[in-house]
Amino acid sequence: MKNSNPLLAASGRATHDRRELASRVERYASPEGGCGRWHPRLAFYRAEAPEPRLSMVYDPALVLVAQGAKQVILGGEVYRYDESNYLLSAFDLPAHCQVVEASPERPYLCVKLCLDMDLLRELLASAPAALPGATGLGLAVSPLDPGMLDAVLRLVRLIETPDDMAVLGPLVEREILYRLLIGPQGSRLRQRAVAGSRSQQVARAIDWLRRHYRQPLRISDLAAEVAMSASSLHHHFRTVTAMSPLQYQKQLRLQEARRLLMSEAGDVASVAHRVGYESPSQFSREYSRQFGAPPSRDVEQLRRSLGQQTASA
Repeated sequence: MKNSNPLLAASGRATHDRRELASRVERYASPEGGCGRWHPRLAFYRAEAPEPRLSMVYDPALVLVAQGAKQVILGGEVYRYDESNYLLSAFDLPAHCQVVEASPERPYLCVKLCLDMDLLRELLASAPAALPGATGLGLAVSPLDPGMLDAVLRLVRLIETPDDMAVLGPLVEREILYRLLIGPQGSRLRQRAVAGSRSQQVARAIDWLRRHYRQPLRISDLAAEVAMSASSLHHHFRTVTAMSPLQYQKQLRLQEARRLLMSEAGDVASVAHRVGYESPSQFSREYSRQFGAPPSRDVEQLRRSLGQQTASA
């Protein structure tokens, strides 16, 4: 006899969809992640062990965990997301992140869809008015509903049929963005996309900082660039990013320095200069405060930790 309870039926369908999504993510994922191999805005990631705390810039994206759990630390707050919820980043946000649940038997698996901001702006004209909600910090974790899970799974399935992806992929992406707009984070996304809004002006300031982070920063010049007063820029920038523009620039510089030290042969002083520091000693002090150890020791520890994970995988 079939189960006539719609709640139980929906729960069973969601469980089936999560398992299928995990299977497909495991098929496509690589430790490096990255968009472009399967779809210009889709990326898949896998980890077989908990990771050391890493630093990265979260670009505007929806992230679904098919298996395991991860946490993001931004502004002193910890945002944990797993199979029951999704992470939404509406801005480019420097943050710390860490896979906290993963094993060879049950690896951490996730799918990321980078947000098409042009499509988002198109949808604003037809989407229903957003329910009252937070419009502050540009990152949030929300419960994953079956409709969103189903839409993301359908998009991932299309990888198997590239001809269908070319035609149906944009339609499913549109549905996913629509579901975000009418969901608990809809107000956050709307403020990000609406021309002339404070959040949109902050987005322009963020874009400028990402392109010019090596240059000396004058807040008055940045405020003029995005048509805001210096005090208004400082207030709204901190509301969205949990940091000041100067702190944001420092995060970008230090993250890039860590990447360079990990990936290239170069001394600390030259790397400090490349990311915009005039004083190597100031760079070393700020690097130590950020990552908990001086540059050379931090990179050595990080390489050892990542090497151990690779060897055990």
